[in-house]
Amino acid sequence: MFEFILCSMVTILPDYLYRRYWQGKRIGSEITLFSMWFELRRGITACILLTVALITVIFYFHPSTTNAATAFRSVTILPETGGRVAEVYVNRFQKVEAGAPLFRLDSTAHQAALDTAISRIAEIDAQIAVSTADLAAADGQIQQAEAAHRQAEDDLNRQLELQRRNAGAVAQRDVDRQQSLVDVRKGAVVAAIASKESLRTRISTLLPAQKASAEAAARQARIDIDKTVVRAGVAGTVQQFTLRVGEVVNPLLRPAGILVPTEAGRATLIAGFSQIEAQVIKRGMIAEATCIGKPYTIIPLVVTDVQEVIAAGQVRASDQLVDAQQFARPGTLTTVLEPLYPGVLDGVPPGSSCIVNGYSNHEEELHRPGISTGRKLFLHVVDATALVHAMILRIQALVLPVRTLVLGGH
Repeated sequence: MFEFILCSMVTILPDYLYRRYWQGKRIGSEITLFSMWFELRRGITACILLTVALITVIFYFHPSTTNAATAFRSVTILPETGGRVAEVYVNRFQKVEAGAPLFRLDSTAHQAALDTAISRIAEIDAQIAVSTADLAAADGQIQQAEAAHRQAEDDLNRQLELQRRNAGAVAQRDVDRQQSLVDVRKGAVVAAIASKESLRTRISTLLPAQKASAEAAARQARIDIDKTVVRAGVAGTVQQFTLRVGEVVNPLLRPAGILVPTEAGRATLIAGFSQIEAQVIKRGMIAEATCIGKPYTIIPLVVTDVQEVIAAGQVRASDQLVDAQQFARPGTLTTVLEPLYPGVLDGVPPGSSCIVNGYSNHEEELHRPGISTGRKLFLHVVDATALVHAMILRIQALVLPVRTLVLGGH
């Protein structure tokens, strides 16, 4: 409507003034409802063509969309392990800080594992003490075995000396028996030394390794006990939380609820523009929005990011071929907008639906050396038409509450 009124000022109005004051034709006489097309056909035709061109320019260079919202991501309340709920610390709609406990699962099994690991550590400490005492006893056994070995060797040497002096003084079987006894005593010394080395290895390697394993099991049990207490990862509000003591929670099948972060949806606005605007919408583009959650308010924004792909064209690998007709409905160009000034999104509920207008700015191109006069004039016209779209947005901001409350079926 605004475009038609503006275009009629430079087409239909001059045509009528020419008919009225140059040709002397008057409304109600020569210009009637039935002769209006014939008398003002040039102005009406030019007005229709100019209106279509103006609307095309406005909506192309200053895109608009109703597919916009202060989108936010919620955090699912999930334990790291499944179990039965033992205690619940919060209620639905309660605000919590990051790290605050939400609920606790039954930790009986993990506590038993911790007690077992602690008992195992104490047992190993006792084994180390006993093995240390055995190591001292092993030194005595080695000394005893060495003394017995030396005694046997002395007896063998004495018998050999007697046999050398007098062959019949000592029987050969007695010498052989004494030699066997020396070998046995020598083996006892080797066995006592090996036993000591075994005890030393047990004290220095085996028992510390077993103790470290038990300590690791104790640490794991403590971690598992800590995991039974589910805490808030971020500050926010607990939603859809109906958990009760005795219920079973599984991290894969049944979440406990949802946590909406405090800052969710208060920093950015997500808008989906038509694909035809892909060459117009750029980072740094100024935009305005009006949201149904905060009526009668124009929110200044700036485009901070434009998604490089269209979500509607996404293909996932599966066991079925994708039919191209699934892409018949064109997707939108996902755009991220942030407040131009701090605090302008305050009061807009997260998830609120909005209307967004973007405005092209060719200031840099207008000051570029060598730009033609026709191009400069066209860019001036394009930038000036942003005023029309801004007026339309403000009218939408005024009409939106009426359309929602009065014309929305209430």
